Amino acid sequence: MARLAASEHDTSSGSSSSDSNGSYNAVSFLLDRNIEQGRGNKLAYTDTVSELTYGELQRQTRKLANLLRRLSVRREERVAMIMLDTIDFPIVFLGALRAGVVPVPLNTLLTAEQYAYVLADCRARVLFVSEALYPVVKDIVGRMPDLEHVVVSGNNAFGHKKLSEELARESDSFATVATHADEPAFWLYSSGSTGSPKGVRHLHANLEATASTYAKQVLGIREDDVCLSAAKLFFAYGLGNALTFPLSVGATTVLNPERPTPALMFKLMNKYNPTIFYGVPTLFAAMLHDDSLKDERCGSRLRVCTSAGEALPESVGNAWRARFNVDILDGVGSTELLHIFLSNAPGDIKYGSSGRPVPGYKVRLVNEAGEDVADGEVGEMLVHAPSAGEGYWNQRHKSRSTFEGYWTRTGDKYIRDAEGRYTFCGRSDDMFKVSGIWVSPFEVESALITHPAVLEAAVVPEADPEGLLKPKAFIVLRADAARDRLDEVLKEHVKQKIGAWKYPRWIEVVESLPKTATGKIQRFKLRERAS
Repeated sequence: MARLAASEHDTSSGSSSSDSNGSYNAVSFLLDRNIEQGRGNKLAYTDTVSELTYGELQRQTRKLANLLRRLSVRREERVAMIMLDTIDFPIVFLGALRAGVVPVPLNTLLTAEQYAYVLADCRARVLFVSEALYPVVKDIVGRMPDLEHVVVSGNNAFGHKKLSEELARESDSFATVATHADEPAFWLYSSGSTGSPKGVRHLHANLEATASTYAKQVLGIREDDVCLSAAKLFFAYGLGNALTFPLSVGATTVLNPERPTPALMFKLMNKYNPTIFYGVPTLFAAMLHDDSLKDERCGSRLRVCTSAGEALPESVGNAWRARFNVDILDGVGSTELLHIFLSNAPGDIKYGSSGRPVPGYKVRLVNEAGEDVADGEVGEMLVHAPSAGEGYWNQRHKSRSTFEGYWTRTGDKYIRDAEGRYTFCGRSDDMFKVSGIWVSPFEVESALITHPAVLEAAVVPEADPEGLLKPKAFIVLRADAARDRLDEVLKEHVKQKIGAWKYPRWIEVVESLPKTATGKIQRFKLRERAS
């Protein structure tokens, strides 16, 4: 690959750059700018089977835009994507943006009825689906009233349109639609960990906002980086990791269409030698604790790792650093805010903490009365963000309770120390008081997993015989864990770590913990079980 100068494009304020007519299309910033700066022959993507240069990606997105026009999909109408992480994903996503059409990437792990709900909710005109995932939706596509076309990525189109054949019919000449920075660009559905998924409407400007803040000023992504993300592209976190950030500087990305197991991640790292690895806490822990992989390494060029989805336990961060000599930048993001807004940074890492606000973002912690709390006090986090969505689709009440003017209510409880670092305490509906003092489920869980017998832990409140709430722990044990006097040992371990009143009064051993597809523990299911 030719060595090319890094981009001089600077939007550190988080605002987007429009042309002289006031129009702005995110695909111009993410893709076309790379061609203008001479990266047409540089590798943009590999999915372990196929490769795509920046020039070919541009041509294919133009063909995709022409395909949407031929299918009579109009500006701002939606197309759904149930697609694995292959090179076809960025072609469809960016091609839709180019046409002014709104792509809606969907979780690839949903059930048929969950897809039916979301497809009906977003009123998608076209469904792009990977061949391997089509059997899940084959019985519902015929009853979606707004769905007119199904386009399959793969060899077998099941009687529908085949993406490769449809693109081959199209011209690679297309005048990018002159959208506006504040125009809807794409939707992402929330994980639905506490109810039905909500469609978050994001704007064309939001993608560049995350690139110019977190990617540029915290991650320090460069043109010579090779990126590997365990989080999939349909997640807000994965979309930034594997699309927005690398494209913003002309970097190269390795896509993984398979489940991100520890063994596969090590295999990809050793094959492609990435410089940036984006993971999640459960994966980092699994990679560290799998005895069959204890001698595996992460490649010779790895310079930084990131973590999001849930708070990274201090023990995991320290163990990763000790084994691989690479830091994990633990951060906090959300579907509503598109990517990470609070993070540790190179040279400023405190494991167990979520770090400080990303440049360009402002953060407040407030009590139940909406008043700012002092350092050392627990409060709900509100964020002033350049990348915030404009609201939920068809859910006005929830939009009003989440998007409050310039501020977005996260639903997370945090505590801020005197140095301005924030530490996660739990979701607002997960927190509870013991003897009048707030207890953070995450703090108890973090103490539990520092014991060598415990692999994973989740803590919820349960009422004692007097009706008072106390912590109850659900734990997953390591394979070689000794169970003799385990309850007593773990209770004493927590007391010594974080305080006598916080220890779990009950401990239940389970085979696994309920989680969302993003790896977040679904504590509401455990609360129901406990009650």
